Parts: sequence; structure tokens; C-alpha cells
Amino acid sequence: MDAGRDELLNRIRALQFTAVELGLFLDTHPEDARALADYNAASQELMRLKETYEQRYGPLLDYGFSLSPQSWRWIEEPWPWQVSM
Repeated sequence: MDAGRDELLNRIRALQFTAVELGLFLDTHPEDARALADYNAASQELMRLKETYEQRYGPLLDYGFSLSPQSWRWIEEPWPWQVSM
């Protein structure tokens, strides 16, 4: 696997963690404008990076969550959970 792919996948994982943590924080602090702004920024960047990853390397998710416009790329390896960290 190339280093660019690993780096992109690690950035996606970090943003997913950030979004989950901020979402949990907002559950108990729904009026925190800064946390909401940070959550929205992380979510937007996460969507952008996921789109970039999928255009370059194929889908991250199956079952209707990711498009596969050129061919059925889901069967290409390595799958996201098979990537060593």
C-alpha cells in the first residue's frame, strides 16, 4: 500500500474520532457554540477526505453508503479493515 493512502486513511480515522467525541460532548453541552462549530468543521473535512479517498482508492463502506461509479471496486484489496496501522 502506498504512503499517501495510509496517510489519508489515518486522517479519516482521526476525524471520525473527533466527530464522535464532539458529538458526545454536544449531547451534554448542546448550547456550546464553539463545540458545534468544531463538530461541523470536522464533519465537513471528514466528508471531503472520504470523497477524496473513494475517488482514488475505492469505497470505504458498502451497503449503499458509498458510490462505485466506474466499476464494482469493493472487491479490490486491501479493504479498509485490513490495512495495518
